[in-house]
Amino acid sequence: MKVYVVDNGGQWTHREWRVLRNLDVDVKIVPNTTPFDELRDLDGLILSGGSPSVATDADAMGNNGVYLDEADYPILGICAGMQFMCEHFGGKLGPADEPEYSTVDLHIDDHDGIFKGIPSDIIVWASHNDEVKVPPSGFKVTASSPSCKVEAVRCLDRPIFGVQFHPEVENTQFGEEMFRNFLDVVREHRA
Repeated sequence: MKVYVVDNGGQWTHREWRVLRNLDVDVKIVPNTTPFDELRDLDGLILSGGSPSVATDADAMGNNGVYLDEADYPILGICAGMQFMCEHFGGKLGPADEPEYSTVDLHIDDHDGIFKGIPSDIIVWASHNDEVKVPPSGFKVTASSPSCKVEAVRCLDRPIFGVQFHPEVENTQFGEEMFRNFLDVVREHRA
């Protein structure tokens, strides 16, 4: 199975790579300027977090929009990756009322896809100033926290998922299971 990580300048992109490598995935970190033709033969794609403020500097997200439009395989957007994804598909971003830079109490409302088999209430690690204020049409909010109403989303008609928090860091409970669940989605999509 081949799943690449798109580097959007996030501080933990290498951790996403490491989790996937440890799960025996053929994984590579690629710049977000990589032409989509070089990503056509993948089984899945991770849109990493990033240092830019996606709400005001979406150009720093490179070809992420092309990947979202052209890929026919599962995609998981993390932090800035999710923010860009939601804005790309018509959602609204804005400054968080309460920026999250620590552990967060996550409540999961939808246990399909990446949250399969994970308890409804867990602790995750977040690091963001901006957030999704209004999810795009055709997306379902799957998790929230007391300070952020849109902590996770999934597309209703494509295998596309997004999380505002960081499942790749040790402070997030069940983070590896979320990646395993994403890989299960990838396997199902390949079948």
